[in-house]
Amino acid sequence: MSPYDSDPADRLPADRVLAAAADGEDQAVEAALRPKQLDEFIGQERVREQLSLVLQAARKRGAAPDHVLLSGPPGLGKTTLSMIIAAELNAPIRITSGPAIQHAGDLAAILSSLTEGEVLFLDEIHRMSRPAEEMLYMAMEDFRVDVIVGKGPGATAIPLELPPFTLVGATTRAGLLPPPLRDRFGFTGHMEFYAPAELQRVVHRSAALLDVEIDPAGAAEIAGRSRGTPRIANRLLRRVRDYAQVKHDGQVTQEIAAQALQVYEVDARGLDRLDRAVLDALLRLFGGGPVGLSTLAVAVGEEAETVEEVAEPFLVREGLLARTPRGRIATAAAWAHLGLTPPQTPPRGAVPAQPELFKGASDAG
Repeated sequence: MSPYDSDPADRLPADRVLAAAADGEDQAVEAALRPKQLDEFIGQERVREQLSLVLQAARKRGAAPDHVLLSGPPGLGKTTLSMIIAAELNAPIRITSGPAIQHAGDLAAILSSLTEGEVLFLDEIHRMSRPAEEMLYMAMEDFRVDVIVGKGPGATAIPLELPPFTLVGATTRAGLLPPPLRDRFGFTGHMEFYAPAELQRVVHRSAALLDVEIDPAGAAEIAGRSRGTPRIANRLLRRVRDYAQVKHDGQVTQEIAAQALQVYEVDARGLDRLDRAVLDALLRLFGGGPVGLSTLAVAVGEEAETVEEVAEPFLVREGLLARTPRGRIATAAAWAHLGLTPPQTPPRGAVPAQPELFKGASDAG
């Protein structure tokens, strides 16, 4: 499959409340919740500090700052930071995405209409077509593009000068960017998952903006189930708010937050229906593995790509599942989390070099 054709977010189950990709409701609400200045942005301390230096230096020089690449999982604030960059520079911003630029002419039309100092935000930059990528090289480095007029032997390249601008590229898969493109970014910031304390601050700030009364324990409950992702935290806050308004007096406490998230099938560790289905099949049907990806996907009724790219990353990050050359294997933590008793010996075919996966398993559950 070509990286330009589809993205894991395009294959998300429709009922997935813990999806990090934005849906229509998220986009509408995020516009109201987004911080406007760098000092209002919560988390990502290292990236914020480095980016602040880049922007301050550019303002002192009276020039456009270097091009900026923001990489990391979805939902961590890449789009928000791009808007903050424009606000800090007091410059307009143009927003587009890689999938929308499939021809060099599409990019040429956008670049030729930029004004001096404008910020061009290119989301999902790794999904841009190769011809457009190659045009972008010259635009970023020389602020010039060659527009081809005519076809065949009679085609002529007409150079088109561009005003200085700042490109802010965002990607969830930096490894798919060709080195020549990555090298043209003067600053690269990698966004990390948020700590629970940072997510609590995000929840409190969003609750204040949404006029939701929430206590610290309620905010902590939501933050702990948000997978380290502010977008998920804000979405869960809205679902908890709905529950609190319908079932109670509107105030969000730890108990009410837990009850609400149980309704939406989000457990205490941040696993949803799909995650638990994958673990349950791996443990109950296949004794903890190893089992092949396609077999596991059939068992849960999902496409193999959905299991591999949507469910597995979080399960692996949480230490509940391991990928091995022989297939997927559940860890001792997975057995404990589902309250099941693991086998006394590693499953047949398990990789002997990973005994820590089963260490202490007999005490689980």
